[in-house]
Amino acid sequence: MVRRLLRDDQWKRIERMLPGKSGDPGRTGEDNRLFMEAVLWVARTGSPWRDLPEEFGCWNSVYKRFARWSNNGVWQRVFAALAMDADFEEIFLDSTIVRAHQHAAGAAKKTGIRRWAARGAG
Repeated sequence: MVRRLLRDDQWKRIERMLPGKSGDPGRTGEDNRLFMEAVLWVARTGSPWRDLPEEFGCWNSVYKRFARWSNNGVWQRVFAALAMDADFEEIFLDSTIVRAHQHAAGAAKKTGIRRWAARGAG
């Protein structure tokens, strides 16, 4: 059994936005939730598609479906719909992405006599 990254309430919010439901034109997706879990697994771990665990299915099929959805704008529509509903009550920043200059940490400035200044003073 695959460990779920999406809670049931999160899945319900996006489920009807995704293509491949029964009743949609074209081929019906085999398991949209399992596919979403696979995409989230790759995004969360940063692993290459080839390292996708077998429980998610063939990595190449998952990748092709991901790329097809990307080309068709599915991800943009889902993200736009979710962004409209964002409350931003809590925002978390990971310090690994926040860049600061070395002097921003309160390091003392280097002071003293510079060599070129010492030569001209005499």
